Amino acid sequence: MALDPKLLDILACPEDKGALLYFEKDGFLYNPRLRRRYRIEDGVPVMLIEEAVTVSQADHDALLARAKAEGITPNFT
Repeated sequence: MALDPKLLDILACPEDKGALLYFEKDGFLYNPRLRRRYRIEDGVPVMLIEEAVTVSQADHDALLARAKAEGITPNFT
């Protein structure tokens, strides 16, 4: 289930308040600055710092490459 564009426009990382990358097909939001992934459950982003998953450097690099290849851009600037 895709996130409502209005919701996506206002979502920010709860820790650094920065923009996120939305990987719609995989159902998560990603903060590349902190290398944190936030899951989306039943169309609801779980934006709790303690429930975020920190990804490895290799996974981070792969996510950034994928975002570039698929045209995934930050949800706001």
